[in-house]
Amino acid sequence: MIEKINKAFESRVRLGAMSVLMVNDWMDFNSLKSLLDVTDGNLSSHITALEKLDYIEIRKEFVGKRPKTSYRITQLGRKAFQDHLKALENLLNGLQ
Repeated sequence: MIEKINKAFESRVRLGAMSVLMVNDWMDFNSLKSLLDVTDGNLSSHITALEKLDYIEIRKEFVGKRPKTSYRITQLGRKAFQDHLKALENLLNGLQ
């Protein structure tokens, strides 16, 4: 049962980011950083890890003259996170 827990979500930051992205269409970097109470570098490294797994999509644009980076969960990411949550739930309930 424990083998179904996704190691990609062991980090508090990745777990938090995925939770936020599950319920928001797009979330910009600064809002995500503020919600998770992490540094730029910390968030950036975890976002990069999730992007490499194709769990999140990144959109870069300019608002006026300022760059804005936003994220959203992919279908693969949504499925992986839902499977992870189900595995945790089953583990807590003692199901096989």
